[in-house]
Amino acid sequence: MTNLKEDLFANAKQWGADLVRVADSTRMAGMETRPENLLNNFPRAISIAVQLADGIIDTIVDTPTEIYSQHYQRVNALLDHIACRVSSFIQNNGGKALPLPASQILCEERFVSYISHKAVAINAGLGWQGKSLLLVTPQYGPRVRLVTILTDLDIPADEPIRNRCGKCTKCTDACPSGAIKNVNTDLYYASRNEAVDLTACVDHLNKVSGYGNLSSYICGVCVASCPWGKKKRQPKS
Repeated sequence: MTNLKEDLFANAKQWGADLVRVADSTRMAGMETRPENLLNNFPRAISIAVQLADGIIDTIVDTPTEIYSQHYQRVNALLDHIACRVSSFIQNNGGKALPLPASQILCEERFVSYISHKAVAINAGLGWQGKSLLLVTPQYGPRVRLVTILTDLDIPADEPIRNRCGKCTKCTDACPSGAIKNVNTDLYYASRNEAVDLTACVDHLNKVSGYGNLSSYICGVCVASCPWGKKKRQPKS
C-alpha cells in the first residue's frame, strides 16, 4: 500500500494539490460529524491543501478584499475538483471514496459542516491548530484551503506534528473583532470557544460581508498576519 499512497500523492499534486497527508480516522473518534456515523467504515481520511496566492492575501490589512473573496471561491472549487479526481483514483484501485465539499456550512447557528477539514488536517500532520483556530502549515502558514476524502483503502497514516505558535501574538493583535484569546494548545482545543470568542468573530464576519461583492463569512486578517505565512519558503520538492 505504500506505493499506492505515493501514487495517490503524486496524482493529487499533478491535479493541483500543494499538500497531501493521510489521517487515521480512529484518532477522530467522538468528533462531531454529519451524519454521526460518517466515519464508519472509513479508516482513513485524506487531507488535501491548496495554497492561497500570496499576492492576494497580502492585500488584506484590516478587512477582506473583493479579490480575496473571489480567490477564496475559486480555490474551493479547485479543491472539490481535486477531491473528485482522487476519489476516482481510489475507486479505480479497488477502494471506496467519499469526497466532502471543501466549504459548506450546514448550520449557520453553530458553524458546522459534514466534518472539520481542519481537524482532519491536524490529525494527518499537515500542520497544527493556531491560536486563531486556523490550520497552520510549516510550508504556507494558514494561507491554505482544505478538502477531505474518506476512504477504506488501508494506506499508511501520517502522524500529527507539534504546535509551533509558541508565544507569538500576531493573529491576536491583528484580529479586528478582538475575538482571538491568545490561548495555545498542544494538538487541538477542547472547544472553539476556548480559543476564540465565536460570537464576536461571526458578528464581525456578518458586518464585513456587507461591504462590496464578498463571500459570506470570510475575513482573512488572521490569515494575512501569521508569520508562518510570511516566512521565506523553500520551493516544493
